[in-house]
Amino acid sequence: MKYFNEEELLLKAKQARGKTFKEIDKYNRLSKKGATGALGNIIEESFFGYEVNSKAEADFSNLGIELKVTPFKQNKNKTLSAKERLVLNIINYMEEVQKDFWSSSFWEKNNKLLLMFYEWKPNIDRGDYRIVETILFTFPEEDLEIIKKDWEYIVNKIRAGEAHKLSEGDTQYLGACTKGANKNSLRQQPFSDIPAMQRAYSLKTSYMTALVRQIILKEKLVKFANFDELKEKTIEQLLHEKFSPYIGMSMQEMADKLNIKINPKNRAAVPNLISALLGVKRTKLDKISEFAKANIQFKTVRLQQNGRPKESMSFVNIDFYEILEENWENSFIRNYFLETQILFVVFQYDENNVLRFKGIKLWHMPVETIENEVFEYWKEIRRVLKEGVILKQTKKGVENNFPKSNFNGVLHVRPKGKDASDKVKLPDGQWITKQCYWLNADYIYEIVKDIGE
Repeated sequence: MKYFNEEELLLKAKQARGKTFKEIDKYNRLSKKGATGALGNIIEESFFGYEVNSKAEADFSNLGIELKVTPFKQNKNKTLSAKERLVLNIINYMEEVQKDFWSSSFWEKNNKLLLMFYEWKPNIDRGDYRIVETILFTFPEEDLEIIKKDWEYIVNKIRAGEAHKLSEGDTQYLGACTKGANKNSLRQQPFSDIPAMQRAYSLKTSYMTALVRQIILKEKLVKFANFDELKEKTIEQLLHEKFSPYIGMSMQEMADKLNIKINPKNRAAVPNLISALLGVKRTKLDKISEFAKANIQFKTVRLQQNGRPKESMSFVNIDFYEILEENWENSFIRNYFLETQILFVVFQYDENNVLRFKGIKLWHMPVETIENEVFEYWKEIRRVLKEGVILKQTKKGVENNFPKSNFNGVLHVRPKGKDASDKVKLPDGQWITKQCYWLNADYIYEIVKDIGE
């Protein structure tokens, strides 16, 4: 069936709201267990009435509109988030380098998206997933400026003969995610003899989460950068520009200049300083549009007078059941570091033991580190879980046999609970104090040691 204008197509799309895939499926595609793209195919065939295809042009080519069926989920804290990144079209390394942004395969196929959001729920049949909302989406002008820079970064890396070094952490909103059955899904690249993993353009999970919350929850986000700024500079350049006037100041001096009140001993002091100097006072950092969509998370680093971090840095609590069930490619820790950018906000104690702002660094973990050191650490945790966690009472508390900070120099596991009684159950039935991933202090030093030089 052909749709002759956007209004007609959107009117039809909105009729899917509230329906389950089981109610829509006319051709019994749900009976094909595990079929890749089955839910999208049901919408294409059974709802819109057109044949499934893999054409280079947009699905509704006469309107220049691409259809995407995408899941979201409810989290334990009742917020909503995208379940996954939105995978777009395969990147043809050989052809894409010959184009500019406006003639690129990304733009030609994805400049208008018909997004159909369905709610994913654990432990229910996928036929019972329900379409919740559908919209015709075009990129806001501020987002498009960032996406253009992301596209240019990806294509320039291919032009440099480094398609095999692409990583989702390289960019802000538009990613180059791996796309293939396994690590042997390789493609030729134009300026190197090294085969590169097949990749597709994708909108990052964090970007899709921001859309889910804006569209379904009507959540408001606040921008720290305007359109004119984003035309001229990257997010990273703008962050450095906004932070640099405060280098050398104590927290109290920063607060005085920003005309805000803080308690330097309070955990909220640094987030309050950051939001104020970005021009969005009293805004939580995860409600800043650019932070939310690019998955920028901030971490405070306190350096001693000798320039060394005072301590290792905690990240997220470990779900031991999840580790045993997942494989490496879809593991939580791998995707966390692939998709997350860390804004290190660095302070250092001076000779009078006053903590002074030294600078910032927007960082993501190198893909080589993720695929080597982090992978080996994840594999070792799985080995310990399978062979048996040994808990031993000592004078300092309960020790375990998870790999320690000297395992590979990058990360380790250690407790992070409210107190010793804040415990979780291990898969073998034992109880252990909540454990957390920590980046080693020495590794943090290597990341931030050049700040201020």
